[in-house]
Amino acid sequence: MVQVAVVILNWNGENFLRQFLPVLLQHTDDTLAQIVVADNHSTDGSIDLLKKDFPSVNVILLDQNYGFAGGYNMALKQIEAKYYVLLNSDVEVSSNWLEPMYRHLELNMNVVACQPKILSFRAKNLFEHAGAAGGFIDYLGYPFCRGRVFDSLEEDQGQYDEIVRIFWASGACLFIRADIFHQVGGFDDTFFAHMEEIDLCWRLNARGYQLDCVTQSVVYHVGGGTLNTESPQKTYLNFRNNLLMLYKNLPQAVLEKILFKRRVLDYIAAFQLFVTGKPKNALSVLQARRDFKRIVGDYDSKRNDNILFATCTHCNEMLDKSILFEYYLHKKKYFKDIMCPKKQ
Repeated sequence: MVQVAVVILNWNGENFLRQFLPVLLQHTDDTLAQIVVADNHSTDGSIDLLKKDFPSVNVILLDQNYGFAGGYNMALKQIEAKYYVLLNSDVEVSSNWLEPMYRHLELNMNVVACQPKILSFRAKNLFEHAGAAGGFIDYLGYPFCRGRVFDSLEEDQGQYDEIVRIFWASGACLFIRADIFHQVGGFDDTFFAHMEEIDLCWRLNARGYQLDCVTQSVVYHVGGGTLNTESPQKTYLNFRNNLLMLYKNLPQAVLEKILFKRRVLDYIAAFQLFVTGKPKNALSVLQARRDFKRIVGDYDSKRNDNILFATCTHCNEMLDKSILFEYYLHKKKYFKDIMCPKKQ
């Protein structure tokens, strides 16, 4: 059994594989880690490229596109390793990117998952949207990061270089103990894509596990490689899955109150999208709400399991105020002005 399996879930990412796999191979110690590409039934030249140019890379072929959540669940069942690193195909790693995270988990048995500092590939002095220097969430379910609040990206000036405890680690580069991943049920594959890593990390937090951002490790993320930020499908998945995540994980005492507040805010979001010239995205929000109402009962057993195994209901890495109010009303654009996470 290898110590670390670096697993790239690929779907029609031939160009990303050609661009970023050589860098990954160059900067990954093959005595420590094995590189695996799990292919979600690509229809481009990904497999031919891997066979021809990267014969040392292990390949797992899936029989259809199972999405991010289902694809990783199926692939990771076939890989024996102490740790998994779930790495997006559109990520460029840096030298010594892996060892700091590996050492951190080896030395801290209470930490079950972590992520590196994630900077933008296109502007390497800026934090990247999907993870930045560690993920947090407010009590209404809105995620934000050290270095990124909504669309405000900070320049990396070393202000977030401390290792801190976080609420969620980015699926763009998620380092996690393999046994714990399977023990808590992995990703919810009904999510298909988006929010699945936050849902997983919520379960980890609720069961008393710790997640950290190890900023001595640095990677650069292109972002939007599968669905760009303007995609109505991405809007739909983000809103639907966020509501399902809240339902699955919130304590009963606050569930109805928070879902009511979210209903109001979601309709405001749909209106804002419509008046700013994004009618398809506005309709996606409304469709997400309709589908949530239709299927929410199917998640009762998952909710019951989460509540049953939860050992804590309060997490310091969850903001007890609304990030919307802090950002839009109080004009707090930077993470440091909103909360102070616990240093490790």
